[in-house]
Amino acid sequence: MKILHLISSPRKAQSASIKLGNAVVEKVQQANPGSTLIAHNLSETTFPHLEEVHLQSFFTPAEGRSPELTEAVKHSDNAIAELKAADVIVIDVPMYNFTIHTVLQAWINHIARAGQTFKYDENGPEGLVKGKKVYLAIASGAIYSSGPYKPYDFTEPYLRTVLGFLGMTDVTVFRAEGLSIPDLQATALDKAVESIVL
Repeated sequence: MKILHLISSPRKAQSASIKLGNAVVEKVQQANPGSTLIAHNLSETTFPHLEEVHLQSFFTPAEGRSPELTEAVKHSDNAIAELKAADVIVIDVPMYNFTIHTVLQAWINHIARAGQTFKYDENGPEGLVKGKKVYLAIASGAIYSSGPYKPYDFTEPYLRTVLGFLGMTDVTVFRAEGLSIPDLQATALDKAVESIVL
């Protein structure tokens, strides 16, 4: 079992999403002895925002790339290779302004590539990254999984959409929510960890 763990919170030891994601990884490892783990903190090893050189490199065949384009495509190629090699993907998702952190968005922009992770044919788009299990460890200050603030949640719906578009439709979500609500914050993370069932 190959596990890919993506961390997108800059808060390090203070981060509830990291703590929840680590708990998910631990459960996966316990269920699959001998698993290998690759972990990336996207806040420390950031992916560049897409610029013209990156987009040009994506759409230029390898044999036609200049040294500049060859260098520009490396982030994307390496991330896609890791994604395709993984059996399980665990993504830590702190909610910022109702959506995902920009470092996670940058990673997505580098892995969502026509001809590599999805394609178009006469039947429309088809995801090419199949047979993966994805776990999302979402942390938020308020309650967004239900109730009046659910329409404000652009973390889970967006990630389910973009991952599904790439072929990853087996997605399970665990949430540490209410982390800023006085009556809930003391137990929110513990309840989230207790909810982890693979």
